[in-house]
Amino acid sequence: MKVKYFAWLRQKVGTSEEDVSPPSDVATVQDLVTWLSAQSARHADAFSEAKVFGAAIDKKVATFATPIAGASEVAFFPPFTGG
Repeated sequence: MKVKYFAWLRQKVGTSEEDVSPPSDVATVQDLVTWLSAQSARHADAFSEAKVFGAAIDKKVATFATPIAGASEVAFFPPFTGG
């Protein structure tokens, strides 16, 4: 699956996207965040405050409880507002 990072998350991780193959027990967005955080100090730093970023699965906004099975892309981004 492709993981994309936007804004300050991209800066902290050090890349805008990467291809990952998480183990089968990584079932939700939260599981993916936990797994990615264990991959490097940069990932751990980027994900240290889970309440200050959001996620999307295949370009649809997701919660941390959303399953990732079958996803081709997961994106992480800072909060946004619109009007």
